[in-house]
Amino acid sequence: MGSPQDSVFLRAIRGEPVEHTPVWYMRQAGRSLPEYLAVREGVGMLESCMNPDLVTEITLQPVRRYGVDAAIFFSDIVLPLKAVGVDLDIVPGVGPVVADPVRTLADVAAIPDLTPEHVPFTTAAITSLVGELGATPLIGFAGAPFTVASYLVEGGPSKDHARTKAMMYGAPDVWDALLGKIAAIDSAYLRVQVEAGASAVQLFDSWAGALTPEDYRRSVLPHSAAVLAAVGELGVPRIHFGVGTGSLLGLMAEAGADVVGVDWRTPLASAIDVVGDRAVQGNLDPTLVLAPPEVMTARAGEIIEAGRRAKGHVFNLGHGVLPSSDPDQLARLTEFVQAY
Repeated sequence: MGSPQDSVFLRAIRGEPVEHTPVWYMRQAGRSLPEYLAVREGVGMLESCMNPDLVTEITLQPVRRYGVDAAIFFSDIVLPLKAVGVDLDIVPGVGPVVADPVRTLADVAAIPDLTPEHVPFTTAAITSLVGELGATPLIGFAGAPFTVASYLVEGGPSKDHARTKAMMYGAPDVWDALLGKIAAIDSAYLRVQVEAGASAVQLFDSWAGALTPEDYRRSVLPHSAAVLAAVGELGVPRIHFGVGTGSLLGLMAEAGADVVGVDWRTPLASAIDVVGDRAVQGNLDPTLVLAPPEVMTARAGEIIEAGRRAKGHVFNLGHGVLPSSDPDQLARLTEFVQAY
């Protein structure tokens, strides 16, 4: 049967020889899968994430259907905040909405620290998943401090992150306290996942692309680095991914990642040049899954070839699976990558 440690996914991350480039997809667990839509029907996002049986089923669906080389734990980046008592909800078609946005040091102090007792459903789901997955590794995940802070400060999704940056520039004491708080919550939440059996973790910084390298270095990197360092003590590989972060890849590597995720806007070859002696993950444009199969696989082949120069390469899309994707196309893509 083997163990996750012998998997092609973890071997590629460690820079060991592999028989094929491992592949998994961000947001592989849902959005486009009919079986996902069926089990989620009438069940809210956060409610789904707190139901161990549902989390287990949804996490396993793409592994069953596609035979991907790793599973990603089904959850949401705001779940740990909800678990510690922050008043928020995920509104369909909008995203996470926070009732009382964070503005002051007192607001930050009011957010409790996370303990394993806040997330028993996470421990239960991962324990169950590890038993079901056998040799297939499970990736745990959390939202990076900047992105989670942005939701808390804006009160919901934002295009320009104006309130977030206003706090970062104008109230650095509140900003540092808030990111320090989130970093501690992230570290505790990822520890719960690893101790329950996750074989690797991914820190998602969905909105970090809104920052200049200097702002990222000064105001964000220390907090992401604190999370990655805390996870590093647990001995599992750490993937660090952001969207629109072409100018930040070197800094994201510096923050302590073993694998740097590259979105589709940056050629994989140029990313390899800036991340140093680390594996890379990515980075097919998710819209290519909607293209004719031969176009999609030709581009995928180019990415696999480019990835050969890296210490290790994990194939992925350059962001999440689009809801309009045809599952059969993703099955073709998986088969292509694994047979390449």
